[in-house]
Amino acid sequence: MTKLLVVATGNPGKLREMQAYLANSGWELTLKPEELEIEETGETFAANACLKASQVAQATGNWAIADDSGLEVDALNGVPGVYSARYGNTDTERIGRLLRELGDESNRQAQFVCAIAIARPDGAIVLQSEGICRGEILHAPRGNGGFGYDPIFYVPEKQMSFAEMTPELKRTISHRGKAFADLLQKLPSLE
Repeated sequence: MTKLLVVATGNPGKLREMQAYLANSGWELTLKPEELEIEETGETFAANACLKASQVAQATGNWAIADDSGLEVDALNGVPGVYSARYGNTDTERIGRLLRELGDESNRQAQFVCAIAIARPDGAIVLQSEGICRGEILHAPRGNGGFGYDPIFYVPEKQMSFAEMTPELKRTISHRGKAFADLLQKLPSLE
């Protein structure tokens, strides 16, 4: 039996991405109602994911899933962190600001973090997972794929930025891929 899972996003691209991760899981995903806006007031990725999943579940009366993710740069004490999407108005602005603030800093270590939460229709959080992908910040963008900070996030083991990777490769090593792999192991417990 297929169960409905409302995705706490208005972004069809994110819905497609989640559907790819959750294919064959027995869950049918749908976007949250467009008019339902949830303010991300949490201080961690996990707090924001839980907040969004819980509020969407309560508002729709269905199971809900939400994620929150972003980039943490070691030399900037974790900035931009939960403000990754609000670090500028466009991807180009966000990347430019980050590279300016990092300057000639030699420590370019960073990580992408993704937290996922699933809430029951009453809003109770029943599952959480987190994935982390370590890497480095390049001095200039490389590659044409991906989105966000992908062109400046370099994974030494693969000798590529996220923007240079195929979507399939990125899915297997990314923070979101790791968080969903963890989540998929836990999903059967909800049956």
